[in-house]
Amino acid sequence: MSEQVEQWIAILSLAFPVAAFLWEFAIVGRKRLGYRVQMDTLAADAADKPYADVLGDMRHDGHRLKDPSFVLLRIENAGSAKIVSEDYLADPSDPYGIKVTFRNRRVAAVVLTDPSNNALRDFFFEEVTEGDNVRVVAKPGFRRNNNARDRTGTIRLPKVTLPRGAEYKVLVVLERWPEDDGKEPFPDPDVQGTDGHDRWYDPLVRFLRLKATRTESHVFASRPAWWAMWILIAAVVVQAGFTLFLREDRRPPLDCVGGTLHLHGSTAFAPAVEAAARDYLKRCEGADVRIPLAEDTFTGSTDGVTDLDDAGRDAGIQVGEGLGDHIAFTDGLAEDGHPNLIPKPVAFSVFTIVVNKGANVQNLTLEQIRDIFAGRVRNWSEVGGNKVPVHLVNRQPGSGTRKTLVAKVLDGREPPQFTETDCAALGENQYGRCEVGSTDAMLDRTASTPGAIGYSEAAGVDGHPAAGKLVKLKIDGKESTADGVEDTNYPYWQTEFAYTYGPVPAGSIAAAFLNFLTQQSGRDLLREHGHGLCSEAQNSGECRPV
Repeated sequence: MSEQVEQWIAILSLAFPVAAFLWEFAIVGRKRLGYRVQMDTLAADAADKPYADVLGDMRHDGHRLKDPSFVLLRIENAGSAKIVSEDYLADPSDPYGIKVTFRNRRVAAVVLTDPSNNALRDFFFEEVTEGDNVRVVAKPGFRRNNNARDRTGTIRLPKVTLPRGAEYKVLVVLERWPEDDGKEPFPDPDVQGTDGHDRWYDPLVRFLRLKATRTESHVFASRPAWWAMWILIAAVVVQAGFTLFLREDRRPPLDCVGGTLHLHGSTAFAPAVEAAARDYLKRCEGADVRIPLAEDTFTGSTDGVTDLDDAGRDAGIQVGEGLGDHIAFTDGLAEDGHPNLIPKPVAFSVFTIVVNKGANVQNLTLEQIRDIFAGRVRNWSEVGGNKVPVHLVNRQPGSGTRKTLVAKVLDGREPPQFTETDCAALGENQYGRCEVGSTDAMLDRTASTPGAIGYSEAAGVDGHPAAGKLVKLKIDGKESTADGVEDTNYPYWQTEFAYTYGPVPAGSIAAAFLNFLTQQSGRDLLREHGHGLCSEAQNSGECRPV
């Protein structure tokens, strides 16, 4: 029921402004005669000012004007079409088009001023020849009258042809009626189109065409526009109320699948996967999705595939079937010994060698790096750096980041065994080697140990709290970026694989998450974390390890 109400609110909130626009500009506003009272002031208000005493001494027909006042009236074509003589609501034989009435005032004089083009003057004046003289007189449609019985003054204006945007002004000089001793303010002038008398359809024409409309200036919007805005605001508030409080079911997207998804694997790839998992949870709110994320969720590539293998066996998954609630991510292909696991290339990760700033090195050759990790270089001064001992911080053997380093950078040769089991025990002034269990521990130790060298997923370095104490080494001048991999053959990278136990079941949460990660919004998150997408790689070999 609430959805139907919402739909009607949405339809009406759209239909109303469209109808209002058509009414305002296509029906009523097509032929619109506008007026503006630009000035209505008593001469007495200014007569006591310097140089203005003549205003209080104005005379007409031999007498001094009583409480003289001035009205400046602007008449304009405020519509979207040209106004012609036939548009005025008057008998075709009637020369008048507009009547302006001033209650409690007599009209002493009226002057045409500021026509938008000189052709408009021809509707007001004509030349009359009297003997040898030619004089200009007002046309029959331009007149002033005074009615003593109801104490009103009137001016009549002709049926002026007004192109779109055309206008003219009339200045009217008035006075209070002689027998009127009151001092109350004068009422506003009354402006109206002259009524027709012979056509039965005049009332409809008057409504749809030339009703004289006040066009006073507005600071922000006209009154009809304000009404339209308030109605739209009310519609939005009501619809938001239905959405937030009254809707019984907040349906997630159709491709969201409920259930619990367990993630495992690479600590280097973990930041991107965790960001994707949080976005998936938010996107699928209402689908009863759970993805546990804790500090020990990602423990390394080797441990990840082991945990996935154990989960599949514990669930009793048979050959040909698949586990739909576990995924393990690895840096490169997993080692043999997991025949039931199926890999899917997701992205290629870029890794970097990091050095403590105290070493004072920024670029090393591939051969120099191999000498350092082999223990043949034990002081940074041997490769152009400061005279500081090398402290080699390695990941433990199960790390995918370490396997990638060995395969891609060290020519398949493992670094020598650690000299200290605890990195904190490394001597400050002597060469040494140690091992850590995670990417964060690697970066923390390298940043806090003068002369330390380690390695990490490249994007993870920039977001680390200790990034200011670390330098990402260039290898033979090549930078550790996805573009560096594709354009300059930067060597330290690896394919990130998503492993499932058996073929991932269609309609499972694992299948939905992998689709999100590789085909939907997850792709943007992978890019933000510095990974290249396998689906966009220029060289398909970059999503297969050598």
